[in-house]
Amino acid sequence: MIPAPAALERLRDGNRRFVSDLEGRNTLIARTRRSELLANQEPFAIILGCADSRAPAEIIFDQGLGDLFVIRVAGNIVAPSQVGSIEFAAERFGTRLVVVLGHSMCGAVLATLEELERPTANRSPNLRSIVDRIRPSVERWLDTAVRQDPEALIQKAVRANIRTSVDHLQHGSPILEELIQRDKLLVVGAEYSLETGVVEFLDE
Repeated sequence: MIPAPAALERLRDGNRRFVSDLEGRNTLIARTRRSELLANQEPFAIILGCADSRAPAEIIFDQGLGDLFVIRVAGNIVAPSQVGSIEFAAERFGTRLVVVLGHSMCGAVLATLEELERPTANRSPNLRSIVDRIRPSVERWLDTAVRQDPEALIQKAVRANIRTSVDHLQHGSPILEELIQRDKLLVVGAEYSLETGVVEFLDE
């Protein structure tokens, strides 16, 4: 299994190809690659990303079958099932890089901000559970001058939500904590720009 820094560079290279519209890897539909993966998989990175249809990790990082272990959920939130999935991949496959991938203009973050400013009475409890997980990382921005600038507010809130999810993974699982302490796992945040296609890695 490749080390985390090399995995991170591989993601950067793939994103550069995606942004530049270069011909990418063709493993997504290769029959031979499917056959190779029947017995085993060795994903080089774990991606916890948003379920937004405009932000598919395999495409924006230009990777193919078997390269990424991807978990997608609205708002790239961290709940027990997501933590368990990451623990599984890190232990079972030896994957050494976890990326929390948020994106600009995230609908789940925007919905949370709207809920904080204009609470609704009859929201689905399932939707509310997503809002409640995003709320702590974004509500503090409503008490600052940023509140007067909607564009800046959503940008700050998106990044705060990414960093909260990173922190949760770094400190909310004994299994992941142990791997991090033994220098066998790196957890980083990243933001994908819907406007440019560029992925910016945060606070490496």
